[in-house]
Amino acid sequence: MNYLDRAGRYGVISVSDTGAGMDEGTRKQIFEPFFTTKEVGKGTGLGLAIVYGIVKQHNGTINVYSEPEKGTTFKIYLPAIETAGEIPAARIEDRPVGGSETILLAEDENDVRALITIVLREAGYTVIESVDGEEAVQQFADHVGSLSLFLSDVIMPKKNGKAAYEQIRAMKPGVKVIFMSGYTADIIQSKGIINDGMPFLSKPIFPDQLLRKVREVLGA
Repeated sequence: MNYLDRAGRYGVISVSDTGAGMDEGTRKQIFEPFFTTKEVGKGTGLGLAIVYGIVKQHNGTINVYSEPEKGTTFKIYLPAIETAGEIPAARIEDRPVGGSETILLAEDENDVRALITIVLREAGYTVIESVDGEEAVQQFADHVGSLSLFLSDVIMPKKNGKAAYEQIRAMKPGVKVIFMSGYTADIIQSKGIINDGMPFLSKPIFPDQLLRKVREVLGA
């Protein structure tokens, strides 16, 4: 059982099932990275760790109640936003700026790739799309002279983002990179998938957040 960190008004999302449930020992471990009760090859043990990380990033918490053979209930508490009147529009100077550079995007999820491409192109960037790490390496080889940034998901089929980046960096040592993942940065770094300090965006990625990080890395 997790408790709220502070008093106040919260929105609650409750999800229940009537499945196998969990004993107390299992319940205490379900949010630990790489803990799973599934067979080898059937799960990574990262799903609930990601959920827990996202909820905590939004100053919320999760309560879990479960009984063997009876089912499980998850309750997600997220703090309510207090507003007074109409929320003012963002000031022009606060809006992220775009650019004219060419970016290689590697993302295997079609919807995510399409959304990121739209955001970047509307901000003035040229985007070359790749569906996995292998295609990204080939695309980079074909456009090595014009590419300024490699924007890549970490976990992809055929070749992951880190492996693709290592090949790309061998072709153009000064190329800049931003990694993205639904897994939190500490999990990715703890497994040695990327190095600490590398530019990183946690999914879900908001357009302003994406544009600010891209401009920050390109301008560094």
